[in-house]
Amino acid sequence: MNIVVLGATGSIGGCSLRVIRSLGFKILGISGGKNIDLLEAEARKYLPLVVAIADENKFFELKDRLKDLPCKVLGGQSGILELASLKEADRVIIAISGAASLLPTLYAIRAGKDVCLASKEAFVLAGEILKKEALKRNTSIIPIDSEHSAIFQCIYGNEKPERIILTASGGPFLNRETLNDITPEEALAHPIWMMGRRITIDSSTLMNKAFEIIEASYLFDIDVEKIDVVIHPESIIHSMVEFSDGSVLAQMSVPDMSLPIAYSLTFPKRGKRMVSSLNLSKIGSLSFKKPDLERFPSIEFGFNAKRIGGTMPSVLNAADEVCVENFLEKKISFNKIFENVKKTLESHIPKKDPTIDEILEADAWARNYVKCLHQ
Repeated sequence: MNIVVLGATGSIGGCSLRVIRSLGFKILGISGGKNIDLLEAEARKYLPLVVAIADENKFFELKDRLKDLPCKVLGGQSGILELASLKEADRVIIAISGAASLLPTLYAIRAGKDVCLASKEAFVLAGEILKKEALKRNTSIIPIDSEHSAIFQCIYGNEKPERIILTASGGPFLNRETLNDITPEEALAHPIWMMGRRITIDSSTLMNKAFEIIEASYLFDIDVEKIDVVIHPESIIHSMVEFSDGSVLAQMSVPDMSLPIAYSLTFPKRGKRMVSSLNLSKIGSLSFKKPDLERFPSIEFGFNAKRIGGTMPSVLNAADEVCVENFLEKKISFNKIFENVKKTLESHIPKKDPTIDEILEADAWARNYVKCLHQ
């Protein structure tokens, strides 16, 4: 099987490369954003046929660095989209962070590729459009995100679930009384998962769960009112589904992204073991609690954005993306993320049944609005 990995220099992308090699598949192409050193190192280690860098200003430098390798080098968004549509690819892993994942996902689907989706933002922005495009071309969208992979595994071969229960670790501040004085360094210290900077902050604000609510609703064609969120600090149960007879199925494993990545590549079969066995007696107990929506209003942002629909989910994502960036640069406080995202959502007039261009316009509007709030 020939695999393209978009976002190979991120945490999920890097893990994907290791999994692909372990499974014995061919890494056909890789892409990165700005980290030219890591992208070069990966190109030399895995010897893909095509390498693309999103930062077009670094294209010529990358091309020069890789001139001794028998690979084609691409640059800029056009290069990423060309790689996403590569004729020889069987599956494309989308591990690009943020709204930048939308067009590569769309292009991969339109090229008839099975998509292994790690970037939840693509479905947050345009889930309905992506599902229709995939249906039209008879391609599969296989989630990599641990929660959605869990749901996907539970419903495969079963009837449509009556309810989805998304689990959340709760992040590093689950039991912290005040959120006013949190530093970026504290927010980046996740107690369970090793992730990229933005998703780690989103986990600390529970904004990642807002996006997962929207993605799950689109991906599994289920009404948002039939989705629940429960805090599960141990991160052993990755999500659950409830069927019409009251049966609940849960997918459990040690918290390791190698498993959902491997499953997305070997589906509908299961491949070789990638993680250690689950030792429940050693873990001792599993705990669950309701999320505190007053301290972490992000979850309600997700529910409301999906209820309204249209361009509102894309505005939620864009506002959060800019707020997280500003928090990491210490321009705003942790609590300001909630405040400024809320202001942006309240100020947006959503457009129903938007086109891709209208979704991207709403994304740009939200980014500009948040930047004005931060001035």
